[in-house]
Amino acid sequence: MSAAAPQPAPTPMGPALRLVLVAVVLFGGAWPVTKAALADATPLWFGTSRAALAALVAALLLAFLGRLHLPRRQDMRAVIGLGVFQLGCFFVLTHLAVALVPAGRTAVLSNVIAYWLIPLSVLLLGERVSARRWIAAGISLAGAAVLIGPWAVDWGDRDVLLGHGMLVLASLAWTLAIIASRRWPPRSPVLELLPWCFGLGTLVLGPLALLLEPQGGIGTPSWPHALFIGLFAAPIGTFCVIEAGRRLPGAVASVWLLLIPAFGVFVSALWLGEPIGWDVIVGGVLVVISVLVAARG
Repeated sequence: MSAAAPQPAPTPMGPALRLVLVAVVLFGGAWPVTKAALADATPLWFGTSRAALAALVAALLLAFLGRLHLPRRQDMRAVIGLGVFQLGCFFVLTHLAVALVPAGRTAVLSNVIAYWLIPLSVLLLGERVSARRWIAAGISLAGAAVLIGPWAVDWGDRDVLLGHGMLVLASLAWTLAIIASRRWPPRSPVLELLPWCFGLGTLVLGPLALLLEPQGGIGTPSWPHALFIGLFAAPIGTFCVIEAGRRLPGAVASVWLLLIPAFGVFVSALWLGEPIGWDVIVGGVLVVISVLVAARG
């Protein structure tokens, strides 16, 4: 009787989780920076600058390294998914919403992908989710609900409803980008695809900025914010999020990425003076607990 073939060892999650932590710091801090920038900039033009500057810096870096090339045929589905959904639709929806919704709440709602990513990973990718990770997802959603603080929202305000609706759709767009990159993994390293992904995102954002904000732009006081996000936070943070999303199971990724809004709420409170109440403390604790549970699942 022949011995059973050895099962492949599971891919270690440590490197992917370190990428998540980098994204937490960069993207969690990006929301209050964006909110502050919109005092002297219009949302879509700021989002367009973010994508265009990130495309430029990624292209220059790859050219310097001798790794700049056109996407290969096997890369195109991932490039389109990431460029259109994560860097196009996500930027459009979140930058419009942050003008209507507090930065902390924007960070939470746009990054809560658990209610999209877990079921879509099961349905479209055939992924199996352990009971412990379902529990972690439930705890994370409870923490996100507390952080959002629906009892403090004026649901009779049309702009508030519109802003929240756009953020829910933004999280769906991000989820679709993750699903696409995992369903059709690119042949090239993700780093080498960033200029084309950001460039495609710019092509989505630019015409909308011209159409919806013909008199808009970025004022001088907001350019330091735009440069920080476009040249640093956006390319590095996006690379970390894409790679982590490709490497981690959907249930784990959706929970760990909730550290981004938790950190965003904290920074928003410190910088913009958005209040830290019992809801922020309880919600943050629940998110951390969910991460610990998912890490053990």
